[in-house]
Amino acid sequence: MQATAYICLVVATLCWGGNAVAGKLALGHVSPMMLTFLRWFLAVVLIAAISLPQLRKDWPVVRKNLPLLFFYGVIGYTTFNAMLYSAVQYTTAINVAIEQAGIPMLIFLLNFVFFRTGVSLAQVVGFGMTLVGVALTAAHGDLETLLQLSLNRGDALMLIAVAAYAVYTIFLRWKPIVDWRTLMAIPALGAALTALPPLLWEASRGAAQWPDGEGWAIAFYTAIFASLLAQILYIRGVEEIGANRAGLFINLVPVFGTLLSVALLGETLQLFHMIALVLTLGGIAIAEKGRPKSAATTVAASPVD
Repeated sequence: MQATAYICLVVATLCWGGNAVAGKLALGHVSPMMLTFLRWFLAVVLIAAISLPQLRKDWPVVRKNLPLLFFYGVIGYTTFNAMLYSAVQYTTAINVAIEQAGIPMLIFLLNFVFFRTGVSLAQVVGFGMTLVGVALTAAHGDLETLLQLSLNRGDALMLIAVAAYAVYTIFLRWKPIVDWRTLMAIPALGAALTALPPLLWEASRGAAQWPDGEGWAIAFYTAIFASLLAQILYIRGVEEIGANRAGLFINLVPVFGTLLSVALLGETLQLFHMIALVLTLGGIAIAEKGRPKSAATTVAASPVD
């Protein structure tokens, strides 16, 4: 069971690592809010095409849980990705990837504050290291920047994205027991609908850009791999080993994102990036090794980049 969960989570984080790169590649080919809307619109169309009979079957359960399912779409899908695609306009794809390492730490914190989930000393130390790594990246290697409150705008947007996805993961503990296609389709529909107002706002500013050929390719990548495949695999991983431990794997996003950014975008890998990666991955390794052995999973049943 755990091996299956690990494979699911590794593949999901690989897809999400590519999502930050896709957002950077989209510049000049499709605007951020247009990409956010198209991503989830295409995901809804694709999932509905293969799951209408199942959606009808699950409708009684869906109807009772519609606000929660739409909440998943608003917070975990629309808010996270709108912030991410906006962030890459102001900061590097490497920074965006590494800053996502703050999600597991925030998941641990929220689980402890609201549900008193057990936390060991090793986990506190490990996530402290992760926090330093994220702060180092957000400050572009100069921690004094944080004291002066002069964060890059893109890095600030990513901190909002991190908070949104952590909240989404915590709320997965209450997801209804329905088929995975239904659990993907309804939040995706909610995401597509709630992505419309930001798109209209973008259009009102004259900033909306319809995708060209490359923009469409990026939109389909985000819909199929960073949305459908990654979200399904992530929720499967959360089902198997719980939100705290599954959230740890999000720290693979900066590894994959950094490598893909260097290989595909030609971005420069700087010393503070390497230090941040060592801190985040080392911290997560310490936290996983020193986790409370009796810690229970935080998700009761089966579905998010």
